[in-house]
Amino acid sequence: MGVSVTEMAPFRIEPRLTARVWGYRDLRPWYDCVAEGGPIGEVWLTGDDCLIATGPHAGKRLGALFAEAHLALLGTGAPSADSPLLIKTIFAREKLSVQVHPDDAMAQKYGEPRGKTECWYVLAAEPGAQVAAGVKPGTTLAEIKEGIRAGTLEASLNMLPVAAGDVIFVDAGTVHSIWPGSILLETQQNCDLTYRMFDYGRGRELHIEKSLEAVRLTTRAGKVAPRQLPDRTVLIDVEYFRVERIPVDGRRTSESLRGASQERGLAYLFAAAGAARIMGAGFEPFDLPARGIVAVPAASPEFVLKEASGAKERLDLIRITPNWPEKAA
Repeated sequence: MGVSVTEMAPFRIEPRLTARVWGYRDLRPWYDCVAEGGPIGEVWLTGDDCLIATGPHAGKRLGALFAEAHLALLGTGAPSADSPLLIKTIFAREKLSVQVHPDDAMAQKYGEPRGKTECWYVLAAEPGAQVAAGVKPGTTLAEIKEGIRAGTLEASLNMLPVAAGDVIFVDAGTVHSIWPGSILLETQQNCDLTYRMFDYGRGRELHIEKSLEAVRLTTRAGKVAPRQLPDRTVLIDVEYFRVERIPVDGRRTSESLRGASQERGLAYLFAAAGAARIMGAGFEPFDLPARGIVAVPAASPEFVLKEASGAKERLDLIRITPNWPEKAA
């Protein structure tokens, strides 16, 4: 790694339930959660306020660990010391607002460290499920502005049918929304900037001027074709993040999870289904439950991931790593 960095073992992160007006009160069977207050729309898996669940840093917030041990977590090639990715699961019982996210330049113009490019991996979808990704070809900014005023913005949206296993890329500047009927794993830059354009009369704040500034009429948003490699499926590999689906077939070593072509760096392991146990020298074994997530630091010792025996479902493992824009494939 170029400098001497103390080893840091993998650790599980505690999911953080986040209330959203468009969410569900009961997240079962995905999570053992029935909301006592407002409906839950998002489960944050790697938010700065998420608590570490295992190992010597248990009870610490993830953002605080990045602040004190970014080299061990990220390695030496990261352009900044803070957490690069926010990963979450999305549960939409109602339509989300029609919204847009700023790019890095616009976010920094208003004093934020970064913008928000994201992608959605469809964990499950009902027949007819849709998302909105971009506006229809030929739509003008004036038409978007009028659609916001008149409440007809939906008519300008580019709707995509979605099924389990689909990946949708949503680069910054894309007008978008999530409609009911699907459960999504969202990977994004670690940024929570959302400019709402239209919100179906829910009474939440709108951000019309900034949203119109952020909008790009043409973006790269849309479905992404997977790329099959001998030992994994690359679901998406773009600026900011790479998402892979890795067959386990009983067990995998940390080296085989990383793959021969990838440098050591931060990785997250998410169990879309099934469960696993992680074991290695120098740390207590711990479990990766269904819909749970584990951080694998750049300075992690070698370990073995073993599929849990007797689980109701086979392990469906998703590996997510940050990309620095100049290194994206």
